[in-house]
Amino acid sequence: SGVAGIWHNWLIGAPINDASSPTTIRTHSSSTFHSMTYPLTTSRLSIAPLGADDAAGFVAYRQDPDVARWQGWEPTYSDVEAAQLIASQPSSDLPDRGGWLQLAIHDLGSGKLQGDVAVHALTDLPDTFELGITLAPASQHQGIATEVLKRMLDHLFTAANAHRVTANCDARNSPVARLLRGVGMRKESSQIDVEFFKNEWITLDGYAILQAEHAAQSRGAVHL
Repeated sequence: SGVAGIWHNWLIGAPINDASSPTTIRTHSSSTFHSMTYPLTTSRLSIAPLGADDAAGFVAYRQDPDVARWQGWEPTYSDVEAAQLIASQPSSDLPDRGGWLQLAIHDLGSGKLQGDVAVHALTDLPDTFELGITLAPASQHQGIATEVLKRMLDHLFTAANAHRVTANCDARNSPVARLLRGVGMRKESSQIDVEFFKNEWITLDGYAILQAEHAAQSRGAVHL
């Protein structure tokens, strides 16, 4: 079914600003603070906090069984759940430790919602984040996930001064494994039958990249 997403459990934080207007905010990084304005952009995409205008499209692809298969929700995901998530996200550039921030991915020209990327600030480790990404079926197989993850890694390692970024995926989801390796992350763990979800045991593969590794790759010093 292609790249549906990276395995992650969706947690809810504090209130969010509406994504329709850019906001200047500060990161929570314990080391360095930088002023940052959403949206983040690439040559064809805009990345900004998920807002009320995104709710219908967000619910539509979360209800797709092929998308939900790899994620921590069911195809019964509702409008009410989406509204609660949108109303409960942080208004800061990045979440506090233990929290998540949901970012909508829009086509830069048409404004159409392509999917979303989630940022999780790990509870027990400073300057450490987990990423998860989900694309609508019509937005898959176009290089969008690669483009978004590269932009998010650049953002986290520069504006947020992150030390380490991680991602997890179901071991059977080979397109996502290729995606994570393609953006420079290395596989460093395989947790066999670590989750029992949707009536089956799930093996999670863990991927990570350090700030120093990202910097070296950006200089062309590392070839994966």
